[in-house]
Amino acid sequence: MIDFVAALVFGVGLALLTVALLKRGRERQDDILRYLAMPFSEEDIDPNEVVERVGLLTPSVTAFDEALSKLDFVDKLSHRLEKSRMPLKPGEFVLASLSAAVTFGLWMGLLTDQWLAGLITFLLTPILFWVHLGMRVSRRQRAFEEQLPSVLGLIASSLRSGHTLQRSISMMVEESSPPVSEEFERVMAEIRLGLPLIDALDRMAERLDYRDFEWIVHAIRIQQQTGGKLADLLFTLAEYMRAREEVRREVRVLTAEGRLSAVVLGALPFVLALYLQFTNPDYIGELFQGSGWLLVFGGGLFMGLGLFIIMQMVKAVDL
Repeated sequence: MIDFVAALVFGVGLALLTVALLKRGRERQDDILRYLAMPFSEEDIDPNEVVERVGLLTPSVTAFDEALSKLDFVDKLSHRLEKSRMPLKPGEFVLASLSAAVTFGLWMGLLTDQWLAGLITFLLTPILFWVHLGMRVSRRQRAFEEQLPSVLGLIASSLRSGHTLQRSISMMVEESSPPVSEEFERVMAEIRLGLPLIDALDRMAERLDYRDFEWIVHAIRIQQQTGGKLADLLFTLAEYMRAREEVRREVRVLTAEGRLSAVVLGALPFVLALYLQFTNPDYIGELFQGSGWLLVFGGGLFMGLGLFIIMQMVKAVDL
C-alpha cells in the first residue's frame, strides 16, 4: 500500500511538472507579444524581466537543450514547434513528453498490475506527443490554406483602393482571424524592426513550408522588380488557389473512409487488449508466456506496416 501511494504521489508530481511546462510556454508567448506591442516610450515591462521569467526548471531545460543540440533531430523539432505555434523550446517539449511518459506508464502499470503494459505506455506516450504535434501543424496549415485565397482578395482590393502593400497587409491583419492573422502579424513586427517587406515574406514562406505561398512571394518579388498591377496578379492567384482548395477538399472526402479505417484498425488491438486485461487478465496473460512475445512483436510489426501502407494509399494528392 505504501509503494502504491508513493508511486501515485510521484506520478502526480510528474503530471504537474508537465502542466507547468505547458503553462509557462503560454505565459512566455503572452509576455513577449505584450512587450513587442508596446510603444518605444513605454517602460512598464523590462525586457530583462521577461527573459528571467520565461525560464522554468532552467537547469533541466538547458541540459536537455544542450543534449538535443548535438542531434539533427533538434532542428526538425524546433521547426515543428515553430510551425505549430506551440510556445515551447525543444528541451521543454522533450522534458514534458518524458515526464508524461513516466507518469502514464507508472499509472498504467499500477492499474493493470503488468509491467509490460506500463512499459508499452511509457514508449507510446512520446510518440503520441510527436503525433499530436504533427496533427497540430497539419490542422494549422489546412486552416491557413483555406483562409489564404480570401486574404489575397482582401489585399488585392485594398491595393486597388490606392493603399500600399504594407498598409494593405496591416489592414488585412486587423480583419482576419488566426492562423493567417498571426503569421502576417509576425511579418509586420519584423518590418517594424527594420526588415524589408519582401524579406519578411520570404521568412514567412520558409517558416510555413507551404508551396503556394512561396509562389505568391516569388510573384510579388518579380512584380516589384518589373512593375505591373499587383492587385490583378493577386486576384488571379486567389482564384487559382480557391479552385485547388475545392479539389483538395473533394480528395479528402473521397479518402475519409480509408483514413477512418486506418484509425479503427490501429486502435482496435490496443483497446481489446486493455479490455481483456481488466475483464480476464489470466486469458490475455497467456499471450505473454514463452514464444507469445514473438507473436506480439511480429503482430505489432506487421500491423504498423499495414497502417503505413493504408495511410500511403489514402494520402491526399499533392495538387
